[in-house]
Amino acid sequence: MSLKNSRKKIDAIDEKLIKNFVERMQVAIEIAEAKKASNQPILDESRERDILDKITEEVEPPLDTYARKFYREIFALNRAYQGQMIYGESPYVETLRKAVKEGKLKLNQRAKVACPGILGSNTQEACDKMIQMAQIMYVNNFSAVFDAVEQGLCEYGVLPLENSANGSVKEVYDLLEKKDCHIVRATKQWIGHNLCAKKGTKLENLTKIYSHPQALAQASKWLSQLKNAELCPMENTATAAKFVANSEDDTIACVCSANCAKLYHLENLAEKIQNSDNNYTRFICISKNLDVYHGANKISLITTANHFPGGLGAILSRFSSLGLNLTKLESRPIVGRDFEFIFYLDFEASLAEPSVRALLAELHDSQEGFTLLGNYIEY
Repeated sequence: MSLKNSRKKIDAIDEKLIKNFVERMQVAIEIAEAKKASNQPILDESRERDILDKITEEVEPPLDTYARKFYREIFALNRAYQGQMIYGESPYVETLRKAVKEGKLKLNQRAKVACPGILGSNTQEACDKMIQMAQIMYVNNFSAVFDAVEQGLCEYGVLPLENSANGSVKEVYDLLEKKDCHIVRATKQWIGHNLCAKKGTKLENLTKIYSHPQALAQASKWLSQLKNAELCPMENTATAAKFVANSEDDTIACVCSANCAKLYHLENLAEKIQNSDNNYTRFICISKNLDVYHGANKISLITTANHFPGGLGAILSRFSSLGLNLTKLESRPIVGRDFEFIFYLDFEASLAEPSVRALLAELHDSQEGFTLLGNYIEY
């Protein structure tokens, strides 16, 4: 049989498939209405398994595997369509719609901003990048940044969220989950580390090196050659630089940026000691309210996945069905539970899209633990 004739047969089959698909999706809405009326969840795992078992009986190998995959895709599309029906006008969707409607043009460039550490820190540089005339209030730790924003002492707070070499700053994620604050902006910043000390300090005489734990980890390969030097963690790189600058001890040094060393009149004992030149840190700007600024195109959230086989897969299939691009997926164990996890997700989307609002409302209502971290611009 010729290729042309075979393609004609495929076209005829596709016509039937399309009609059957449309009819199936229309019936799916009828089912959604029934589920909504009886307060039933969208996912009926038992029903889907029964259909897959029937396919296994009726379709011979090797097509049985392909048929099961085909129907799993249909199930995912059905759930996505039903989700828009059931959750499209939920109270949570109205909250999200209101946030978009009241969206702001840009961050307040004269705002009071809470930053951890002191002048010269990488966080301060990220703050100046996002809020150019920021009135910075320096605080002792990450938790104090959230407290300052929640209590209205500052309009914004700036924090490191993750590093390309050492991963997420878990303390910040924990605080985002627990505190009532939201991400309103994010930026990536290249991080370079130098080994710095007071004038006259000799590399071979070093006994202690101070810095933030992340900075020490990001320069671990180079620092490992200093066999006699103890690595001493401090709150941040700028605090370490100031400590070394004020000390009379000529056997100590710190890991900090070139700008920070210049600020505290330190000399470079070694430059660019980070493990990788591809060393970037994501910094976020948080506010008390779920503020959505014009142009926001990235969404971050934390969620659990219902604890049954395929629970996470069911969530991810919803993103795939809507054509949403996940840019981050990370898991962490839930303390006190056996092999149960929470998941951090970033994806490219806007709360202005009705289908996205319906998806988030579904997760909000169906998952035990769900936190929308924000919809924002990242650059």
